Amino acid sequence: MSNERTGERGGERESGRVRLQDPLAAGAEDLIEEFEAERPARRLDGFPKTLLSVAGVTLSCYALYWVLNPISAQVYRTSFLALALAMTFLLYRAWGSSHEVSRETDRGERRRDNPGVTDYLFAVLSIVSLGYTLVVFDEFVRRAARPDTLDLVFGVLTILLVLEATRRTVGWILPAICAAFLAYAYLGALIPDWARIGHVGYGPNRIVGQTYMGLEGLFGVPLDVAATYLVLFTIYGAVLEYSGAGKYFIDVSFATFGQSRSGPGRTTTLAGFLLGTVSGSGTATTVTLGSVAWPILRRAGYPQAEGGGVLAAAGIGAILSPPTLGAAAFIIAEFLGVSYLQVLLYALIPSLLYYLGIILAIEADARRFRTQGVDIETPPLGYLLWRYGYHFSSLLLIVVLMAIGLSPFRAVFYATIAAFLLSFLSREYRMGPRRIYDALVAGAMGVLPVAATCAAAGIIVAVVTLTGLGLKLSSLIIALAGGALILTALYSAVAILVLGLAVPVTASFIISAVVIAPAFTELGVPTFAAYMFVFYYAVLSEVSPPTALAAVAASAITGGNAFKTMMLTWKYTLPAFLVPFAFVLSPNGQGLLLQGSLLQIGLTFLVSSIAVAALAVATGAWLFGPARLPERVLCGAAGLLLLYLEPFWVGIGLGVLAVGVIVHLVGRRVVGETDTSGADPASNLERTVGETERVE
Repeated sequence: MSNERTGERGGERESGRVRLQDPLAAGAEDLIEEFEAERPARRLDGFPKTLLSVAGVTLSCYALYWVLNPISAQVYRTSFLALALAMTFLLYRAWGSSHEVSRETDRGERRRDNPGVTDYLFAVLSIVSLGYTLVVFDEFVRRAARPDTLDLVFGVLTILLVLEATRRTVGWILPAICAAFLAYAYLGALIPDWARIGHVGYGPNRIVGQTYMGLEGLFGVPLDVAATYLVLFTIYGAVLEYSGAGKYFIDVSFATFGQSRSGPGRTTTLAGFLLGTVSGSGTATTVTLGSVAWPILRRAGYPQAEGGGVLAAAGIGAILSPPTLGAAAFIIAEFLGVSYLQVLLYALIPSLLYYLGIILAIEADARRFRTQGVDIETPPLGYLLWRYGYHFSSLLLIVVLMAIGLSPFRAVFYATIAAFLLSFLSREYRMGPRRIYDALVAGAMGVLPVAATCAAAGIIVAVVTLTGLGLKLSSLIIALAGGALILTALYSAVAILVLGLAVPVTASFIISAVVIAPAFTELGVPTFAAYMFVFYYAVLSEVSPPTALAAVAASAITGGNAFKTMMLTWKYTLPAFLVPFAFVLSPNGQGLLLQGSLLQIGLTFLVSSIAVAALAVATGAWLFGPARLPERVLCGAAGLLLLYLEPFWVGIGLGVLAVGVIVHLVGRRVVGETDTSGADPASNLERTVGETERVE
């Protein structure tokens, strides 16, 4: 990608200053569609656009109505999925490139990429196959163990429609995995005994009954999360976006840190965290942030790949951090039977460690590349906080309302109302009827791919429950690891990362939670710690080579090498890959999830912070000056030992770290490196190469 496309996107140079622009005006929307896997594939017009927008408003209003007037779980989930599937077939293309939004007719007229006859047929079939269960609901529920012919027909049809909707939204791999699980349920009796995962085999009646006629399959916990938590939070995020919060979060971030040497990197990280409350997607946050922040980072002196790494790390951190974690966090709450606020508390310290690692890496890079502060044209921070600080209030309101006992559904409902009312404090972004309508449509559209994914994942959960596959596979993992907890954790981490390369984060978490997490619990790890381990690795698959979408999107903005950007993103996010091991390897590690006494929590946080700092030295090649290989190896080893969080190993880790610091100081004294603001020759060479790439 040429720098003509990416060079000044998101900012303008005026009298030596950089002026921020609205990210959507800077072209972020097109890049989000290009790199975000869960985005609409069509740009509709005319009647289809009107039909879909009306359906979107209906779906959003239905979800909001449910908050105040709860409906039977199976009735609500079924009707929600019926409308969501119908909308999916109208909005997502069956075949072809998602970027071909229009084509020329023989008469030279331009027509939009609207749905065809097959799309409308599938939409109608979705309503019919799921509406059937509501028409005969009382008898239908009683027949779950013995479905009749019509139940089988509509059950098979619904499963096929869900798989097709999933294929259209997130690709063919997840539907293929679901099909493999269904085949396993049917052909289990043919699996040889030595494989240790065989079973008696189940016929179509039992499989359809398990997946279609109860609350353990299509309409299980994953879909429940999509139809309650997720749709409400996407509506809330849309209202925040339309009320101007996204642009405000960027402005306040750059007004806070923009002037210092490491300010651009720190600002990008803070802005990514704040934008995540609006977007809820790591890749979308990366693109939106990058369209504004990359010109700042480049002008500060960041090479292309390093700048892309900062953008991707900041974007993915948005769905690892409270108050609005990714979809998998809501599923954790349902699986564990705890409040969402409790899951937010689990994630608090790991999030602090994640951002500590990024900030330390940014500080090291600022010195290695001799970056400089950038004069950014923004209103003063005090003015922004006084005039527009109300944008933070609805976020705080969610936490406060959950803390006093309200359900997450009511908390986000009232926060949405608050964000709507507060929008009238800004003449430019006040939520009139048109903006309300558009926000409700956007909220519904945002949940469509997740709804299809969650319904498909429900098929896997149903098969695992029916066949007992989870316990069988966990026994195999333990046997492969020889009963060693650390090997079980390593094998599990690799398995989750590989799975995450092929399927979306939500599906990756659900599959891993029912298949891999039992291996930890069999070895005595508490269920909540096992789920948090799985959660972090499912999310981190988005920045794991070789298919890290967030890093690829960032490289498209910076013009840097995609693979190098992936590896540098991995460097910035390294603590997030290692800290989860602390959750499961030692009971002390549960202090990082705010479990235990205040003393235990404080000590584990302190030791883990030192471990993250040691790892930052190993990856950032900087301590009091350029760090050479010996001290980097020592600091890296110290970081690993400290994360074990057992007193004996913590003592050894601190000793190794002390040796590393001494080696570093002695080495600097020997070679006479007294200028800690300088950079070593390798860093200067790397900077020169980066400058050459930008000129080209």
